[in-house]
Amino acid sequence: MPKVTFNNSNPAFYTSLKMAAEEHFEQFGMKKTGNIRLYGKSIVLLATAVCLYGALLFVPMAPLVRALSSLFFGFVLACIGFNIMHDANHGSYSSRTWINETMGLTLNALGGNSFIWKQKHNIIHHTYTNIDGMDDDIAKSPFIRMCSSQRWVPAHRWQHLYTPVLYALSSMIWILFQDFEKYFGKKVGGRPLTNMSASQHVIFWTSKIFYLMFYVAIPLFLLGGKSWLLFFLCMHLGLGFTLSIVFQLAHVVEETKFERVNGDAVQIADEWAVHQVLTTANFSPDNRIVSWFAGGLNYQIEHHLFPRISHIHYPALSRIVQAECAAFHLPYNTLPTLRAAVFSHFRFIRALGKKPGA
Repeated sequence: MPKVTFNNSNPAFYTSLKMAAEEHFEQFGMKKTGNIRLYGKSIVLLATAVCLYGALLFVPMAPLVRALSSLFFGFVLACIGFNIMHDANHGSYSSRTWINETMGLTLNALGGNSFIWKQKHNIIHHTYTNIDGMDDDIAKSPFIRMCSSQRWVPAHRWQHLYTPVLYALSSMIWILFQDFEKYFGKKVGGRPLTNMSASQHVIFWTSKIFYLMFYVAIPLFLLGGKSWLLFFLCMHLGLGFTLSIVFQLAHVVEETKFERVNGDAVQIADEWAVHQVLTTANFSPDNRIVSWFAGGLNYQIEHHLFPRISHIHYPALSRIVQAECAAFHLPYNTLPTLRAAVFSHFRFIRALGKKPGA
């Protein structure tokens, strides 16, 4: 694996930023982890998911109603991922480790695996953000070309048209294929997967069996083949598209920077925190509805700088980060609305689909 290093010999920006954030929490006497607002939101989302699941299984529905309800169920599952799983697996949901570990298993309840996800997301993505050849989140080649350093193939001419379809299918591919590929291959993004303990192996297989029981066997038995297929496909379309679009709007837009790994050793010119600012973008920061459902992931700059602070605090932290970025003459990439971010993403994807040099 290539060795990537950052210019952290004098991390002036992060030092100043961290001091300002610490002063903020000390001034208001707040914990950096979740609070009653996060826990209340968790109850609402989990209860909504359980009720929707029960209704889809036991309430007679016309096909269109079942399809729309299943899409919404997938959307709610994605919001559980944004709000509960994401904070928990970063250790920011609670100050108690066992609570974080337990709530992090909500990912397993969706069909994924928290242990593998932590390797992929917390370690690789958060360290090597937007570095082609390292960041697994932008390693979609040859299906999607996500930065200019990636190889172009003729099919990319239409990637702005077929990418939404791939996003919608992404959760099925992730749960039914990619987790097993990483598990048996013992690699994540080309890096060795940390050895799993016996209990982690048990959790992996147990949660996959439960996934098949609750999303395949039980619905198939109660609903029959056609209704189950409609439920299963629409649920994943809602889940996959919602997860994909929210995460892609944070990094794969016109405003963000990309790096490329060439050779065995790469020196990034900037300190790690500056790199995070340059490769990340916020979107729709003033929309409370978007912030509530997205689990604060529309404040992605704050999340990448402070991944162990709960998203509940990101709106307040954003004012601190903006001030520090201005003081150090750094850009603070913000797209004002969800619509603007979506347009920026697909303009960027479309531009990357053009043949280089044409």
